[in-house]
Amino acid sequence: MDPRVLDAMLPYMINQFGNPHSRTHVYGWESEKAVEDAREQVAELIGADPREIIFTSGATEANNIAIKGVANFYKNNKKNHVITTQTEHKCVLSSCRYLENEGFQVTYLPVKTNGIIDLEHLRDAITDKTSLVSIMTVNNEIGVRQPIKEIGRICRERGVFFHTDAAQAVGKIPINVKDIEVDLISISGHKIYGPKGIGALYVRRKPRVRIEPIQSGGGQERGIRSGTVPTQLVVGLGAACQVSA
Repeated sequence: MDPRVLDAMLPYMINQFGNPHSRTHVYGWESEKAVEDAREQVAELIGADPREIIFTSGATEANNIAIKGVANFYKNNKKNHVITTQTEHKCVLSSCRYLENEGFQVTYLPVKTNGIIDLEHLRDAITDKTSLVSIMTVNNEIGVRQPIKEIGRICRERGVFFHTDAAQAVGKIPINVKDIEVDLISISGHKIYGPKGIGALYVRRKPRVRIEPIQSGGGQERGIRSGTVPTQLVVGLGAACQVSA
C-alpha cells in the first residue's frame, strides 16, 4: 500500500468512525462526505460522472454484479446470451458458468496466438439474443491488451452492453469512458497500491445500463450493491486513484 493511501485512511480507522448512511448526526455526515469525495476521485481517474461509480468489495464482486446483474435484468427481454473469452479471469468464467447453469447461453471466444481476440469472430457471435459482452482490458496472466475501443464500437453498433474487467489496467494505462464505448468497468483497489477488500464498478448512465442486484439489503449504492460502505477502505481507494492519476 502506498504510504499516502494509508495516511488518508488512518483518520477513518481511528477517530472518524461514523456510518456514512446515518444522516442524523455529524459523525455520519463526515463519513458520507469522505465517501462522496472518494467517489469523485475514482470517477476522475476514468473520466466518469461520480454518480456512475458503485463501490464493491473488489473486482471479483464488481465482475459478478456486472455479468449476473445485466444478464438477469435483460433475460425478460428474451436476451439470454452472453459473450466472453476463454482467457478471462476465473471470476468472470465462473460467473458465466453460473449463468449457463441458470439456462443462459454463453459463447467463449478463442484468442489468436498473440492473445488477442479476432474482432470478426466477435461480430459473428453477437445475435439478437445477446445482452452482454465481457472482455478484459489487460490479461492478468500474460499482460496482453485487448482492442477495447474497437470492441466497444462493435457492441454499440449491435445494441449490446460491453463490460470490461480493467483491474489490471486502471491506473496503469489511460482509460477515459468518454473515448471508449464501454458500459461497465470493474476496478480493484489493491492493484493500484490501495487497500485490499475494496473496488468499484463503473455503470454508464447514458445510455443507461440496468442491473438486477445479486444480493439483498438496505439498498445502498443505488440499490445495486447493498451493505454498509466501509468508509476507510473507500477513502483508501480514492486516494489510490488520485496517486495513480
